[in-house]
Amino acid sequence: MEWADRVIRSRRLSLRIDLASAFSHAIAALSIGACFYRPGVPRRFWVAGALCAVLPDLDVLGFGLGIQYSDPLGHRGLTHSLPFAAALAALVTFTAFRGIPGLSRQALFGYLFVATASHGLLDAMTDGGLGVAFFAPFSNARYFLPWTPIRVSPIGVSRFFTDRALAVLKSEFVWIWIPAMLFALVGWRVKSSSAPTAGRSTGPHSWL
Repeated sequence: MEWADRVIRSRRLSLRIDLASAFSHAIAALSIGACFYRPGVPRRFWVAGALCAVLPDLDVLGFGLGIQYSDPLGHRGLTHSLPFAAALAALVTFTAFRGIPGLSRQALFGYLFVATASHGLLDAMTDGGLGVAFFAPFSNARYFLPWTPIRVSPIGVSRFFTDRALAVLKSEFVWIWIPAMLFALVGWRVKSSSAPTAGRSTGPHSWL
């Protein structure tokens, strides 16, 4: 019963935790993927990027184990760091993919790393909570970016359909969704305009 009570308390606490929502993290990862896209990439390319971008928030499960927000393993701690992004990207690259047509392992790693690291970057642009431990486990110092226009978002479906949540969605749409869509369009435009040139090239060509 004590364990169950702890889980319930952690669930209530998690409803008060603030971060850019999981939807926005996934959208950011998909827009980044547009810059790495190659014809013939499998669906799991996009799925892996979105999951890597959302996965850092699994650290909220630590509340049920008594881990404090400000601890190295707490929310916005180790799993939001750049070393974690590199480790996760390497793990997924070498275990979930045997090869993608036209896309090297280095490029795939680069995409998954940037997708994962984007989570911490977006959280560092929110206007509440603690900062992000970008350099954990080497340092637990928490950072915000100088510019924090994104409204913080509550975890939990029960609080996502409130007036505050609507304000959060509006903020994320303006500061994450629209820039992400523009970024993806520019990426597609650049790639499509460079494709004919690449096709006329007589020398060796690398997508790296």
